[in-house]
Amino acid sequence: MTTESFSAVLFLSFGGPERADEVTPFLENVTRGRGVPRERLDEVAEHYYHFGGASPINALNRAMIEALRRGLQARGRDMPVYFGNRNWDPYVEDVLVQMYRDGHRQILVLATSAWGGYSGCKQYHEDIGRAIAALSEREPAAKTDPVLLRKLPQFCSETAFLDAEADAVRRAAASLPGADAPARLVFTAHSIPTSADEAVGGGLYSRQVAEASTAVARRLAADGIVAGTQIGRDFDQVWQSRSGPPQVPWLEPDIADHLTALAERGEQQVVVAPIGFISDHLEVIWDLDNELAELAADLGLGYARADTVGTDPRFTDLLADLVDRYADGGGDLDAPGCGDNGAGCRSGCCG
Repeated sequence: MTTESFSAVLFLSFGGPERADEVTPFLENVTRGRGVPRERLDEVAEHYYHFGGASPINALNRAMIEALRRGLQARGRDMPVYFGNRNWDPYVEDVLVQMYRDGHRQILVLATSAWGGYSGCKQYHEDIGRAIAALSEREPAAKTDPVLLRKLPQFCSETAFLDAEADAVRRAAASLPGADAPARLVFTAHSIPTSADEAVGGGLYSRQVAEASTAVARRLAADGIVAGTQIGRDFDQVWQSRSGPPQVPWLEPDIADHLTALAERGEQQVVVAPIGFISDHLEVIWDLDNELAELAADLGLGYARADTVGTDPRFTDLLADLVDRYADGGGDLDAPGCGDNGAGCRSGCCG
């Protein structure tokens, strides 16, 4: 436990372009060293151009940050919240330098992922470690007057997160033309290679998504939206947005294949809940609101997409609660996801 209170929050996210001329450099940042062919980058770039060259992620993150600031003020916490990204401006390395120059030495880091696994947790620890290394190069004083960056824990099992997800499903189900008819409930999250899933926590990410989907379904069972809590019988949990070569196994089933199978077996309408995303990333608005919605129409399926939780007041209150819980050096330091200065989770779940 620290002996001093934390003085600021670093809101750490993935990043995204905000103008058309930023799209290709951004995608090159994201895929650097992964051997992604140029034609694939050009294909994905068209998704951004469809929306004027801007990802919604930065604007949505700024909205969450404003809500977080208000929540902290309501809790009597006078803590500035800084915004940093992995892959685009404002880069986390630059933001940490600014935080240091502003006098902050003990900083809580709130990552925009609910999950464990490499992409959901461990990579954010790496971002923190990289930013601290860059700070030492750019601010020599940091070698003798160092910073402490404590990453806040994963929140995929928090009651407020699950409650907000359940209400999003309720709203989506009510929007279907046949609101009184049964709808198949399908939870979706970003697919990753199966080898990557197994490498961190022995399938931690896929296990957490399944557990959260089940927990949300339990909240909905009394509404008649789902009959019970068994994946594959009462609701489905699938994957989306894979981008790797076809010979590399990724988490399945793919959501488009699954909707086709649902239509073939006679389902009439479906509610898709993007539980794996906390806000409307490009993968949500392109893959679900465009490609999947068009597929559902072609299949004759009634289709509704549940909101992501990012601006739900219960969710932004949860973020403020997490900061408040750890701000004075307390909180469960062994909670999954929690760790200091990029060293990984103390619990060992993500390294």
